[in-house]
Amino acid sequence: MSTTSVAMTLPARYTLVQRLLHWLIAIVVFGLLAAGFLIWAAGGHDGLVKLLGDDLTNQLYGYHKSFGILLLILMVLRVLLRFGSPPPAYNPPLSTPERMLGSTVHLLLYLLLIAMPIVGWLATAAGGFPVQFFGIELPGFIGKDPEFAEELFDLHGVIAAVVAGLLVLHIGAGLKHWKLKDGIMRRISLP
Repeated sequence: MSTTSVAMTLPARYTLVQRLLHWLIAIVVFGLLAAGFLIWAAGGHDGLVKLLGDDLTNQLYGYHKSFGILLLILMVLRVLLRFGSPPPAYNPPLSTPERMLGSTVHLLLYLLLIAMPIVGWLATAAGGFPVQFFGIELPGFIGKDPEFAEELFDLHGVIAAVVAGLLVLHIGAGLKHWKLKDGIMRRISLP
């Protein structure tokens, strides 16, 4: 089968569920990155308490954990849907360098958006803190180990920084295609 006939059999757009999931994940990721940046910029828990007080700090951490677990669930669902439904063809086709860069960025985003909440989950547990999902306490899977927790929290932050960089590339490419009005953005747009 030629690449032309393969392209003709693929849908022109992602399914509605995939498109909704993409944008929901985007909102969750931006919220998590903003909260994580605030935690980092304040100097961690103690700095955040000085800035926001105990109650707001605890709420922020609770929501950050909960939405992190939600991100993990949404990403697993997204991967399952991706295997069940092929991505739509690019029409017009992308150049080889664009296709390779786009595929690499997408793959890294998928991997890191799964790894980031898992590392955060393990860091929380190793720190001796409850892993919460909207008021439900989840198993920590590892015992308390403050030194390991610090390493995991550092890794969590590094992953977040890499995700932020990849998002700049991803959004930049999206804006480029939106400006070109070449139909590429239609694959993932909601309307």
